[in-house]
Amino acid sequence: MSQSLLERDYTESPAPQQAEPPKIGLSSGQAEELRQKYGPNSLASERKARPLRIFMGQFKDVMVMILIIASAVSAFIGEYYDALTIIIIVVLNAVLGFVQEYRTEKTLLALKNMAAPMAKAYRDGHLAVIPASELVPGDVISLEAGDKAAADSVILSAKGLMADESVLTGESVPVSKSAGNTRDTDNSLGKPNIIYSGSIITKGTAAARVIATGVNAQMGKISGMLTDIDEEETPLQKRLGELGKVVAVICLVVCVIVAGAGILKGEPVFDMLMTGITIAIAAIPEGLPATVTIALALAVSRMLKQNALVHKLHSVETLGCTSVICTDKTGTITENKMTVKKAYTANGEYELTGQGYRVSGRIVSPKGESANIKTSAVLRELLRCGVLCSNADISDDNGDEQTIAGNERTIAGDPTEAALLIAAAKGGMSHNTERMAYKRIDELPFDSDVKRMTVIVKDPSGQGMISYCKGAADVILERCTHILTEGGVKELSYSKRKEIADKCGEMSSEALRVLAFAYCPKASKSSPDSGMVFLGLMGMTDPPREEAKKAVRLCKSARIRTVMITGDHKNTAAAVARQAGILTGEGGVITGEEMSKMTDKELENAARDTSVFARVSPADKLRIVRAYKRLGHIVTMTGDGVNDAPAVKEADIGVAMGITGTDVTREAADMVLLDDNFATLVSAVEQGRGIYANIRKFVRYLLSCNIGEVLTMFLGIVMGMPMVLLPAQILLVNLVTDGLPAVALGVEPCGEENMKMPPRRKDESFFSGGLMFRIVFRGILIGICTLACFTVMLRTGGSLEAARTGALATLVMSQLFHVFECKSETGNIFTVPYFNNIKLILAVLFSVAVLGAAIYLPFLQMVFTTVPLTGEQLLIAAGLAFAAPLLQCFGAK
Repeated sequence: MSQSLLERDYTESPAPQQAEPPKIGLSSGQAEELRQKYGPNSLASERKARPLRIFMGQFKDVMVMILIIASAVSAFIGEYYDALTIIIIVVLNAVLGFVQEYRTEKTLLALKNMAAPMAKAYRDGHLAVIPASELVPGDVISLEAGDKAAADSVILSAKGLMADESVLTGESVPVSKSAGNTRDTDNSLGKPNIIYSGSIITKGTAAARVIATGVNAQMGKISGMLTDIDEEETPLQKRLGELGKVVAVICLVVCVIVAGAGILKGEPVFDMLMTGITIAIAAIPEGLPATVTIALALAVSRMLKQNALVHKLHSVETLGCTSVICTDKTGTITENKMTVKKAYTANGEYELTGQGYRVSGRIVSPKGESANIKTSAVLRELLRCGVLCSNADISDDNGDEQTIAGNERTIAGDPTEAALLIAAAKGGMSHNTERMAYKRIDELPFDSDVKRMTVIVKDPSGQGMISYCKGAADVILERCTHILTEGGVKELSYSKRKEIADKCGEMSSEALRVLAFAYCPKASKSSPDSGMVFLGLMGMTDPPREEAKKAVRLCKSARIRTVMITGDHKNTAAAVARQAGILTGEGGVITGEEMSKMTDKELENAARDTSVFARVSPADKLRIVRAYKRLGHIVTMTGDGVNDAPAVKEADIGVAMGITGTDVTREAADMVLLDDNFATLVSAVEQGRGIYANIRKFVRYLLSCNIGEVLTMFLGIVMGMPMVLLPAQILLVNLVTDGLPAVALGVEPCGEENMKMPPRRKDESFFSGGLMFRIVFRGILIGICTLACFTVMLRTGGSLEAARTGALATLVMSQLFHVFECKSETGNIFTVPYFNNIKLILAVLFSVAVLGAAIYLPFLQMVFTTVPLTGEQLLIAAGLAFAAPLLQCFGAK
């Protein structure tokens, strides 16, 4: 560096007056006019929830069609009440099914719209993030590594741009892109100055103008840009569907036996056929997969409210199996509010006061005095390097000097780079003035492989070009041959290198993220970052989130291992991990360099006792995920950069960052954290465990109740009794007990007990833990108690209609008692919490009200062939219904 540049006084002067440049891009009004002309940037018409189609779909089930035919036959032979009853029940069931399915589909479509891609476009002169479907020809868009192009565009400017066009060409090797004819409107394939819709930016940055959207773009199927909610059946739905088929076959056999036995006893053929059909409809759990869909959709809707956007329904199931969470540090475990706390130059160590994005702090020199860019030329160059090697921006507040200094600035861009601008402002440097004076010529963007960023700027003195570089301390230091001192540029000695390395380690051990800075006074474009002059270090603090600390403790209680994977220095990673509670011992930290010397087997063995991986590359992350998977773990992995996509995709659950994540990573992920918060991820795991537990609850409830209904009818026929329940009464039971209570169980709050158990195995049977025994045993009790009520009322002088009404009441009440038992797999009717799910309370009250109306309202008595029960008869029915949970408690003991 020339002495004149070192000695040049810094005076903050306003930028030279010049004509205001024309605004980039389109205005909102122009964009709207063009959208009316060209239509939305989409090929596939958006699928909508169509109420009529959903409602009519409720009548497509074969068994429902048989019932409708049976009602027509009933009307034909003069049994008008029976026909009307069947139609009313079928329509009511259809309405309930429609409401649930319509809400589910609306939820899934809302999630799909949230998962749709976004684009960065200049509107009204400002860069804005807008839905990709709103792009129109003429829009100017900004692209960087990790973005997915949303329309065919001509490149206006580019820096080191590479694009993966394999979606169009099948060629997996990224191609180089550069600016050419900026007025080009021909979007033919294979042109180096055109970015095509659907292609992935793998490297560099660019500004481009949209020339073709929708059907006019080269992308044949732009709807493939959408990260759709997976609407295929989940593994659990498939297993329950297969279970339903087995149960259906068994039920059909039983129904045939019941109908046949009744006919042989002399019962009317039509009545027994109707009985068989209605038992089948009531007993066959054909709605299990649909109920699972409703429960999963409600779960992902709840997760969305907690800032977790789930892309695929099966992810909710797998989340509950998670045994290892591999998480990034910055912004996930930490707050991602960087503050430079220390700086180091040849002069010694500086302290920076203040916190966050306020410029009210100051820089304290090694002598304890206030320092700024006028008192130290070396400090000035260090701060200037930070400003010029930053693409972030901070707002310039209006107001008096004290107000401006105290206000939290609004930042745009990377928080680390914003922190460098705040540090410069504390030293009296304006980032806008510096950028005007040192015009950027070129940029080599930060890359996770090279771990540095380099910019080439024009020397204001007209003496050529200067390059500035920032990055990992070890990477920058090895590229430096000299160091800048107050006395000029001097050779970087071995002892000074060791001192700098020791200082870096010292800062890192204090949980500071350390960056090194250097420059080259006579730079060349061919080799801008070699033979550099070392400027100094800056140490930034990014404290762990308080909620992240709690989430780590929750993971430990749930036997979920938290592993932190970061590109930061080993000491920084270890210090932050200790603060967050991830690292509790002295060891447990492995660096990427150490990993490179390990075989896969050695890495597996090391991973068993490792909680922190530092200085890792994206390829290292992939190896870590695979190592834990080989150890039998279910791995959840977070990522944000374009190179994180392979590891995110390899994990059992891939999680992308919603704020800092790239399009590529978000597309590869199963879930997006909209707030980039580790606590949100752990909450999603808790929800995953909870929804799986809830699905077990309502499956237990539905199957137990169905077994009870079938046994009631089957044993009654076998024992030579009159028909216990009439077809209309069986349908009534199905209406009031199978619908709302089961769905209400699916929204049970996630109990603490779910996070106090170890993760379940992915191949674990759905009916593990004795669930099938409890289902069958409880179903038998329901059937026996119902038959007992029927028998008691007949033998105590009650009429057949009264006995049937009592059996109906017993069957319904015993099922409603059972729904509360199903709230817990470890508790019983006396220990479960009753008032933590108000929806279940309301569902049960509704069912009780319908039962009461069917028994005591005269016009419904005619429909369901019921009679009013006396107080004594009602007590018998309620007592026998409550006997089932009492016997269950006794059986459990």
